[in-house]
Amino acid sequence: MATSPASTWAARYWRELQRQPAAEHQYASLLGLRSFDPAELHARVEQGLAFETLERLRDVLDLPLTRFAELVRIPSRTLGRRRDAGRLDPDESDRLLRLARIVGLTLRLFEGDLERTRVWLMKPHAAFGGESPLSFSTTEVGARAVEHVIGRLEHGIPL
Repeated sequence: MATSPASTWAARYWRELQRQPAAEHQYASLLGLRSFDPAELHARVEQGLAFETLERLRDVLDLPLTRFAELVRIPSRTLGRRRDAGRLDPDESDRLLRLARIVGLTLRLFEGDLERTRVWLMKPHAAFGGESPLSFSTTEVGARAVEHVIGRLEHGIPL
């Protein structure tokens, strides 16, 4: 059975979590980034992440590019320009990193099980007004609410 790029990135992230205590920004590895240092991540976001980072996370989630672009709030025409330029702008990069954070926390919740992670992220949930955790994470306040629910689930606290 061939290993998909998505399962490779997710498996690498899970192996890193198993080997060492989780760095605060270790989820950045889902984008192919190697540094978890806040100052370096900040600088990378400010300069704009490479377009391929978007493709990596999209592969992890196994979503069509148009749907993924909606989650990162990039209009389709702009997406084409970003692909041609090879780089996202800082705001788009920040939104992509936020989404990677949610995916990373969910992968950790489900102990590296990529399929369970995808299902949970895409399934509508009452805690998010009937929206999926992924859709609810398009804003910072929504992403924080998703993080809160993940934290409750990690500690066995009923919702």
